[in-house]
Parts: sequence; C-alpha cells; structure tokens
Amino acid sequence: MPVSRGFQDFVLDLLGPLHPMPRRMFSGVGLFHDGVMFGLLVRDAFYLRVDDATREHFERAGSAPFSYMRGERQVSLSAYYAVPEDLLDRPDALLPWARGAIEAARRAAANARPARSRSGVRRYRKTPIADSG
Repeated sequence: MPVSRGFQDFVLDLLGPLHPMPRRMFSGVGLFHDGVMFGLLVRDAFYLRVDDATREHFERAGSAPFSYMRGERQVSLSAYYAVPEDLLDRPDALLPWARGAIEAARRAAANARPARSRSGVRRYRKTPIADSG
C-alpha cells in the first residue's frame, strides 16, 4: 500500500521549518535535506534515520525499526526507526528528533564508501578521455 497524499502532506507540514524534499521510492517516499535522506514514509507510517548516537532515544520511546516482508522472511532496516506516535501531535517536540535524523544521515554519508558496480569496478573514469579533434 503506497503512502497516501494526505499523510505525506501532513508530515511535510510538520517538518516545514526543515524544508524537506520528498522523493518517491517504490511504494514509499524518502525525505531529503541537503542531499541526504533522513526520513521515510511507508504505508502511512513515518520513520527517521538513526545511528549509534540516536538509536537509544528511539528505543527508550518504544520505537521499532522499519521492517517489511520479503516472501516468507521479515527484513528489518535498523537505520530507520518509527517516529513515536505522540510526536506527531507535537511539532515542536518532533523537530529536534528530525534534526537528529538529519545529522545521523550526514554522518552515514560521510562514512559511505565510493559506489562500485556489481563487478567491483568503480563507476567513474580515473583518466579523462583524450580529445581526438
């Protein structure tokens, strides 16, 4: 079930001061800020990016990681945790959690390795192509 337009608009309104950029992804929506994905909307549920610095905050609030079924198996993405329900009624309390998610996403991006194709070859050229003319 895809994200409803009403839920997406609701979350974007809550996060208005952060100017999130929504991007459709499969049946969900990724929320981006300055090029990093910090939030995820799936089946009218809202998840924020976590890392070792922020995960405990979510766990203490009773949140669980995003998960989905792949065939007979449940797959969990420990990088995104559900936003505690009560924060959806308190935008001023939600914004610090979202800012923490942006920082977690920035840390993850800073630690990411360069992309490689499935063959293991880098996706960019090391040397420029010589001009033949």
